[in-house]
Amino acid sequence: MLQALVILGHPRPGSLNHAIADAVREELASIGCVVSYHDLYAERFDPILPAKEIPKGAEVPADIRTHCEQLADAELIVVVHPNWWGQPPALLKGWIDRVVRPGVAYAFREGDLGEGVPIGLLKAQAAIVFNTSNTPPPRELEAFGDPLEALWWNCVFRLCGVKRFRRKTYGVVVTSSAEQRESWILDARQIVREEFGRASGLRS
Repeated sequence: MLQALVILGHPRPGSLNHAIADAVREELASIGCVVSYHDLYAERFDPILPAKEIPKGAEVPADIRTHCEQLADAELIVVVHPNWWGQPPALLKGWIDRVVRPGVAYAFREGDLGEGVPIGLLKAQAAIVFNTSNTPPPRELEAFGDPLEALWWNCVFRLCGVKRFRRKTYGVVVTSSAEQRESWILDARQIVREEFGRASGLRS
């Protein structure tokens, strides 16, 4: 069975982000994935990276080690978070800092002290990021470009060896109807099914 990792970064229980994450988990389980799931706010994940954890091979707390192991084992990765100022919540950025570690997600060639391009170590066939936003997409692109695309694909997943990436933003949330939100949740389920099928095909 495919191993999947689902990460949720939203502080309010009952949010659309929670509904999307729950639907994603259900969908992955129903199609045969073993799902590891973390609601970072509910778990009170500590986002602060201590200096002693920075070096490759550093000893990390048991909870961080679990996150690292699940990230390394995952063949599908799904992240769900709101778009806040063109960025993920700080808690989620702290998860990247502490979990997407050297020796776990990437490495440098022998003799490279960190100035080169890293070698990706993740075996994930695909990563999906679902975002929610209160900014209309045309204005988002015109005013800000697409910083979340650059962050998750260019700066994280592509460098860490992930083969394929999809990101979908749902909005405008603040003015959306219950029917619109339900359609977004169904769309997220469909995207997960599609990526599961592709990852299964590559694995066989």
